[in-house]
Amino acid sequence: MFKAEAFSPHETLAASLIAHAAEGDDGSHDLAHILRVFRNAMRIHAGEGGDGRILAAAVLLHDCVAVEKNSPLRAKASALAAEKASAILAELGWTAADISAVGHAITAHSFSAGVTPQTIEAKILQDADRLDAIGMVGVARCFYIGGRMGSGLYDPFDPAATNRPLDDKRYAIDHFQTKLFKLADGFQTETGRRLAAARDKSLRDFLSAFLDEI
Repeated sequence: MFKAEAFSPHETLAASLIAHAAEGDDGSHDLAHILRVFRNAMRIHAGEGGDGRILAAAVLLHDCVAVEKNSPLRAKASALAAEKASAILAELGWTAADISAVGHAITAHSFSAGVTPQTIEAKILQDADRLDAIGMVGVARCFYIGGRMGSGLYDPFDPAATNRPLDDKRYAIDHFQTKLFKLADGFQTETGRRLAAARDKSLRDFLSAFLDEI
């Protein structure tokens, strides 16, 4: 059951947008993900500033279009979400300037889009979303997505990819090196970088323990 108070101090905004927040059946981009990103964003916002209303709307709508990780449209997912979000906010009477600010933050949040965030709200959303890709939640999401895509856990004969090319489409554990370990170096805000450092360590500790067990 949706609880607007979980999105304090933007309960009213959340209540008006939550129906659009997530689509499809991807458990790594569901309402729980939206709420985690919102909490990350509010924590960073407290230290970095910015417009909380713009940021909250961008968080709530950043995954309003569902595109699977293996889709040829994946690099366009955030642009498609920004376009849909803009139409939603226009119907609610938002100004063109505010809609543009939300749209930029949504477009720039995606790793695969390769768009540099230009505003503090865009930087915070990107950091908040990437925090959810590392740490223990990131581990869980990595294996969930790997299973969803039909990947194996690891190469049984060379799990650390010592003598083979990394291939995260075949082996979920390869995604740590192809993407997840690179994320902490790209955080946009000081607060985000501090939070990312702790989660990056957890991620690396997990991989070390995992490889020890197999």
